Amino acid sequence: MEQNTLDSNNLRVRVQGALDDFISQNRALMTSVSPDTLTLVDSLVGLLAGGKRLRPAFAYWGYRAAGGADSEEILRACASLEFLQACALIHDDVMDASDTRRGNPSVHKQFETLHAQNNWLGSGALFGEGAAILVGDLALSWADEMLLTSGLDSAQTHRAKAVYDIMRTELMSGQYLDLLEQVRGQITQERAETVIRYKSAKYTIERPLHMGAAIADADIELMTSLSSYGLALGEAFQLRDDMLGVFGEPSVTGKPAGDDLREGKQTMLIAFAYSNATADQCAVLAKHLGTNSINPTEIEQLQEILTSCGAKDFIEQRISKCLDSSLESLENLAFDTESKTALTALAILATKRTA
Repeated sequence: MEQNTLDSNNLRVRVQGALDDFISQNRALMTSVSPDTLTLVDSLVGLLAGGKRLRPAFAYWGYRAAGGADSEEILRACASLEFLQACALIHDDVMDASDTRRGNPSVHKQFETLHAQNNWLGSGALFGEGAAILVGDLALSWADEMLLTSGLDSAQTHRAKAVYDIMRTELMSGQYLDLLEQVRGQITQERAETVIRYKSAKYTIERPLHMGAAIADADIELMTSLSSYGLALGEAFQLRDDMLGVFGEPSVTGKPAGDDLREGKQTMLIAFAYSNATADQCAVLAKHLGTNSINPTEIEQLQEILTSCGAKDFIEQRISKCLDSSLESLENLAFDTESKTALTALAILATKRTA
């Protein structure tokens, strides 16, 4: 059986081991504060047990592409990005009122259930959201701490932190723009492109590549080439995510069927539909998109509209073009064959995925 690129150099196992070691060290501190706080840690552990580890993988191969040698220090630095991702997912689920994540209750729902099981006072929903925000904040704090204590030398840490700081600001900006589009409605393709770039493309691929390459002190030429690869691939990655949010199989995605339709996600898929569907179809979209009570028949109706108006085909074609552009940017790069092979395989994995 062909090896998954994410398992090259035993990456996923090593990332999980680094995360487990870090959490174990911090569990003692949390216990000293109060054993009650361990519920926060346990919810984070559960979330970190899943995931594809794409961001650590891109950071690692960005480092290797710049000539860096494998080490446990670089592995821990790259693994710190999983805490940042956990923060983003937890807060995203609160903002979107998503009940599930990777087939399990989302963090705010876990704490809402804990409230109900103990017959505590006040609103269970507010307790759940408040606790989830704190778990996300804890993950964000630990991301910083894990990077800064990874064992890199001071110059490497400084270069990594400079990229990491930009990445966090871009991510929060992109998250807000995404939130804003949900209340604006009638998203345009231009606005959708901006959200994709800052919420996903830079954060998921370009900046992790840059962080790894910066640790290895890459030159501007390589950084520019990695941007060409990463931004095109990042757009394709997010467009695939949008497609899965509408057409994905629940047993594979871990989300209910048509979950993005229920949440009213304003994506490029929706932007194309509003520009190309008939007036009657647009009226149906406006009526049902973002309706919590939407039923399976209505979801199927919206899926049919997105297919018949050409939106589904448009997004698939755009994914293919972005992937081609990303792979073309690797052709003339001078870095080693192993890194080029890994980045090629990662590009295909990120765009052909089903979850």
